[in-house]
Amino acid sequence: MKLLNVLILAISITVLSLDVSTVRNAYKEAAQDSSKIEAFSKLLTNVSKNDDVTLVAYKGAAIALLARNEKRIKDKKDLFVEGISYVEYAIEKAPNNIEVRFIRLGIQENTPKILKYKGDIEEDKQFILKQFKNINSSNLRNHIKDYILQSKSFSDEEKSVFSR
Repeated sequence: MKLLNVLILAISITVLSLDVSTVRNAYKEAAQDSSKIEAFSKLLTNVSKNDDVTLVAYKGAAIALLARNEKRIKDKKDLFVEGISYVEYAIEKAPNNIEVRFIRLGIQENTPKILKYKGDIEEDKQFILKQFKNINSSNLRNHIKDYILQSKSFSDEEKSVFSR
């Protein structure tokens, strides 16, 4: 019983010690370089649905990214669906969390049409456009801004607001 308590404490400390800005940067790198997906995923191994919803959404993104490297289509789809379940869970728990919406937008925008996971792009985009000014973290603001400026979902007019 004591061993179980120590193990739970160790896992909790690991999750609590995760710095969100480190996770953000790892996500950005993994999304751009498939050789970094595994490291990003390992960073979030101990995150569960009981943890901070932002970390839960990033874990979902990590699992969805892992699907890219699978050989068999069924394995790709199964991993993708598992990853998306984490992202959707996070949105269900915190629908007004801009970072969680941003994560879903990034996944939907970069997912093949065959997976039929593109239904909330416009909703998330509008949410981000309206709430961007309320972000307190400069790290998060820059992270989202960088994505918007290269995104195909945002018009040149919408991007011009962020390039000032």
